[in-house]
Formats: sequence, structure tokens, C-alpha cells
Amino acid sequence: MDGTANLVEREVVSARGEGEIISLPQRDFGIELPWITSIPHELVRSQAGLEVAWDQGTPAEPADTVARSLSLGAKRAIDVAGAAAGLLFLAPLLLIIAAWIKLTDKGPVFFRQSRVGLDGQSFEILKFRSMYVHLGDTTGVAQTVANDLRVTPIGAFIRKTSIDELPQLINVLRGDMSLVGPRPHVAGMQAAGMHYEDLVPHYGFRHRMRPGLTGWAQCQGLRGPTTDRTRALRRVGHDFAYVQNFSLWLDIKIIAKTIASELVSSNAH
Repeated sequence: MDGTANLVEREVVSARGEGEIISLPQRDFGIELPWITSIPHELVRSQAGLEVAWDQGTPAEPADTVARSLSLGAKRAIDVAGAAAGLLFLAPLLLIIAAWIKLTDKGPVFFRQSRVGLDGQSFEILKFRSMYVHLGDTTGVAQTVANDLRVTPIGAFIRKTSIDELPQLINVLRGDMSLVGPRPHVAGMQAAGMHYEDLVPHYGFRHRMRPGLTGWAQCQGLRGPTTDRTRALRRVGHDFAYVQNFSLWLDIKIIAKTIASELVSSNAH
């Protein structure tokens, strides 16, 4: 594939100049950026209004400022308070779902799986089990497809409504996850028939933040199976943008958009 043809001429890209990250339209300034041909244009383009800055072919590290450090500290405090309140408020629903799973299919209530978290460290994620015990895939390599025969009747319901994700509030309390952040992948996860590490240059940059229950990609509709190359790249591009542009206000915006999209989805069904 011709990498140059894969660029968007007037998209904003980044270069380093005089010790700082600057953004320049490539065609208008005629700048020589040899590294840009190896970066898919899905990662260079604006990610739903958030720019991704590149520094000589690698995603630019967020500035280590006092403001960002304070925001990250406040984010963790909000995570703990929000997860605790959510578990308390949702306790009746969680107990009903747990009992329903037990009555539908004998086996554990929770599905446990190793995922990649902050700084590439592994952790055990919790979800309500939505598949038959003998058909479940703990590796996560065999992704769920439409009308998947491995999914139980209640499993289809809790997956459609995202109720299966609610036990991850426990992961948030533990510090494995955040309320908002890039969704955690299994190690070796594939997209468009390739390992994410092979498909996406500098894929590990998304691990600069704790993984979240929801993220910038998910609230923009980039969720579900990752069989399409463009959507898979855009999803990680949104993760890169979130890492670089994180703020408490952005987190609030993501949570609000996620709630709104879930309500619309529920009404549609």
C-alpha cells in the first residue's frame, strides 16, 4: 500500500520545531516529514475534534505539568467515589442479574479475564458471564459475532444493554481501571485479521492512562467487533487523542455522551 496516498493533505500533523510541538498543515507549508508516510491517516486526522500530536513519528508525550498531576489525582478520587456510589445504588440490579445467570446456566456469575492496563501491566477484569461455561473463551481471541451461539439468553440481554460491564466498578475501586479511559484489550487482541501491535504503530501509547469503563472512542460509536481496519485504527486514534488531551471536563463530557448513547440504544431496542 502506498503510504503517501494514505495521507490527508490538509489534515493537521505535528512536527518538532525549536524545542516544542507545533501543528502544521503538511501541504500548505511543504515541510519534509519522512516519518508521516508510515503513519496511517486514521491516526493523523482529528479524532472527533481532538488532535493527535506526533513528534518525529511517535505520539507526543503529554506535558508533565502540575495542572495535569492535580487533575489525575482528582480523577482517581472521583473514580473511587463514583464506583462506590454506583455499586451501592446498583446493588439490587446486580443481585438480580447474578441470580438470573445462576438460574439460566450453572456456573460462575463472573467472567474473569486477563487484560492489559496502565503501563502495559496485566490485571483481571470482571464481567457478568454472558456465555455458556463450556463455550466461553478466556483468551478473548475469538471475538463475539452476531447471533453467537456461545451467548446465553440472558447474556444477549446484558451484552446489548452493557449491564455485563457493571462489575468492572469493582476493578475501578481496586485501581485497575478508571471510570473513563481507553477500553482494556486482551494481550494479543486482533483487529482486521492482525494483532493490534502490528496494525497500529505505537499501539502501546494507549496504555499511558488507566483503562476505563467507557472512553472517547466508545462515546463516538466506535465499539463492538474490530473486523474493519479503518474502524479499528480510528478507535485507537481516539485513545491516543484522549491520552494527550485528558482533562476532567473531557471525562465529564465522555460520561454524559455515554449515558445519552446508552439511553438512545435502549429505547431503540
